[in-house]
Amino acid sequence: MIPVMEFRQFSEQQPAFRVLKPWWDVFTDYLSVIMLMIGVFGCTLQVMQDKIICLPQKTSVNTNEVETTSLLHLQPNTSAVPREMKGLKTNLDLQQYSFINQMCYEMALHWYAKYFPYLVLIHTLVFMVCSNFWFKFPGSSSKIEHFISMLGKCFDSPWTTRALSEVSGENPEEKDHKKTTRSNIAVAPGEGSLEKTQSLRSIPEKIVVDKPSASALDKKEGEQAKALFEKVKKFRLHVEEGDILYIMYVRQTVFKVFKFLLIIAYNSALVNKVRNRVRCEVEIQNMTGYKDFQCNHTMAHLFSKLSYCYLCLVAVYGFTSLYTSYWLFYRSLKEYSFEYVRQETGINDIPDVKNDFAFMLHMIDQYDPLYSKRFAVFLSEVSENKLKQLNLNHDWTAEKLRQRLQTNGNNRLELQLFMLPGLPDTVFELTELQSLKLEIINNVTIPASISQLEDLQELSLYQSSLKLHTTATSFLKENLKVLRVKFDDSREFPNWMYGLRNIEELYLTGSLCPDAKNIVLESLREMKCLKTLSLKSNLTKIPQSIVDVSSHLQRLYLHNDGTKLVMLNNLKKMNNLTELELVRCDLERIPHAIFSLTNLQELDLKENNLRSIEEIISFQHLRKLICLKLWYNGIMYIPEHIKKLGSLERLYFSNNKIEILPSHLFLCNKLRYLDMSNNDIRFIPPEIGVLQSLQYFSVTCNKIENLPDELFFCKKLKTLKLGKNSLSILSPKISYLVHLTHLELKSNHFEVLPPELGFCRALKRSGLAVEDTVFETLPSDVRDQMKAE
Repeated sequence: MIPVMEFRQFSEQQPAFRVLKPWWDVFTDYLSVIMLMIGVFGCTLQVMQDKIICLPQKTSVNTNEVETTSLLHLQPNTSAVPREMKGLKTNLDLQQYSFINQMCYEMALHWYAKYFPYLVLIHTLVFMVCSNFWFKFPGSSSKIEHFISMLGKCFDSPWTTRALSEVSGENPEEKDHKKTTRSNIAVAPGEGSLEKTQSLRSIPEKIVVDKPSASALDKKEGEQAKALFEKVKKFRLHVEEGDILYIMYVRQTVFKVFKFLLIIAYNSALVNKVRNRVRCEVEIQNMTGYKDFQCNHTMAHLFSKLSYCYLCLVAVYGFTSLYTSYWLFYRSLKEYSFEYVRQETGINDIPDVKNDFAFMLHMIDQYDPLYSKRFAVFLSEVSENKLKQLNLNHDWTAEKLRQRLQTNGNNRLELQLFMLPGLPDTVFELTELQSLKLEIINNVTIPASISQLEDLQELSLYQSSLKLHTTATSFLKENLKVLRVKFDDSREFPNWMYGLRNIEELYLTGSLCPDAKNIVLESLREMKCLKTLSLKSNLTKIPQSIVDVSSHLQRLYLHNDGTKLVMLNNLKKMNNLTELELVRCDLERIPHAIFSLTNLQELDLKENNLRSIEEIISFQHLRKLICLKLWYNGIMYIPEHIKKLGSLERLYFSNNKIEILPSHLFLCNKLRYLDMSNNDIRFIPPEIGVLQSLQYFSVTCNKIENLPDELFFCKKLKTLKLGKNSLSILSPKISYLVHLTHLELKSNHFEVLPPELGFCRALKRSGLAVEDTVFETLPSDVRDQMKAE
């Protein structure tokens, strides 16, 4: 076999040139290699195996046959037919067959069947040369080599990283009010000087603080930056004068499209010429006694398959070239705007470029847009973000920020910042800070100085894009316990959160669907301490990333914004769950996977489409279930199986369509909290007196007309809500509820209240919700007692 590596020089190029090869060029390179292998394989077969094999074809008995028969010494009275029946002897030797094979191969076989492998080889080599021609052409190769060399230096330069860190606030180690103006770094005219208030040269001094060689290192980096600024300036002036790179690339693309059309056209017309059987007529009758031959092209079947395969590859190659042509002519590739970089970094003076410079940057973006972003640093004259940071630090002093500290719901000392142009460096002077909440703050950068906040445990990001210094990332990985993120687009989503190994609570609000426009939740395996996970999104199934932490996850809250949640079998793997919320998930039935969660203590199925809950009987297997929330659904009735849930302590059935309050509900005698508000209940069974542990009972917004006396046997009641019903009489037995602290009676038909309310010593006026006119019907001493503090 002919090795394919022998053809590597046709596509050989410098490895650094890969940054100027978009995905379609890389793809067509691989297609070219496959086509080259087809050509080499076909050529090898042509060389190593017989091309065609022919045999003489007998037509009808003629003079020649008679002569041949006489030469074979046939008997005069012997019939020819029997002789033929016994076999046909040709008397042709091996050399004659070889001669016939060669003659028929040259005369009878179609040229396409003979030269197909060589055509593939030639076409492929032309494609490979054409694809890399602009890298080799003298007028373009020098510019490309210079650009790539300069691009690599700009990308790897420490100055680039530190400048971007400075303008985006990633290194706020310096305290501006303690600094004096330093010597500025001079750069080439037209490319800008790194001046205004303080030089960017101060940045590296902070990073290498406490190192004796810091000054020398800074000076060296400053000189390198100065040289790069000068090179970029001269290169830009030189390259923007012409568009030879663009023209060469367009020409080679157009040539590939034309060649693709040509190959498809003639190959499609000739591919059927590759046949197994070929009829051959050779004028050598005097030598062999035969004129007509039937031949077999031994490679025809394989060549036919290879030709169709080759056509498919060329078609894919051609459509890729057509897409490249569309990209070339549809987009304005002679102009390049750094608008996005300007918005992202805050370096507002990056100029737009044109011609070949713009074209190369467009090509670079197809490889990795980060190259253009880092290269843009050396097109900027001055970074204005430094001045913004100084002004921000001046406006928001540590003393002013300390005055805004307050305690949040988790009893942590919290600082909330809203709609600021950035994050003040003075924040990191508040060493007592435990929670940081950032709302609608773009391009927030957390520097290494966050490590000063040793007590920081909670971070909230609401529509705020955040970047981290490496040291800050390490600090958050070790110290952060709670992370809350609300995002609208991908730039606001903190991808660094996946490495927070000590985080215990994670709250995410935003679109997490597996869609091109949305964010896909990656693996959470690093979060080995995660116990609480809350996702307010529009998921269609439980992500695999949640399953990754199922072994130690204890609380899972899924708020799905009305999107139907299907494929809930993954819940079975979360054996350690104690709390589960499936809110607005468009569930029509209670998921069977929940019945496998033997450690579950609280279940919330709020705002779904539950109509029937016959599956509730399976909850008897959940021995630890103490809280069940089925509120805000369309449940019509409570099944008898509810009595099986003997461990329930809190039950929520509010905002449903329940008309009958079944007596078997009160067999759950451990109930302490029962909410049946906003239904269509007309009657409360006397069996409610069984609930001796009941402390909270609400039937607000129903159609109840009478209360059973047994209700007042629930002597531990602290909250009783009876508002918005049709009650007209309150039993004097209300006096049994000596622990009552809150009683709601508004929007009923009461005319008077029983004086026995005075025996409810814990009930005060603030806890009694009733109309003033009705309240005045109580005896004055009772009223005074309730009004007393």
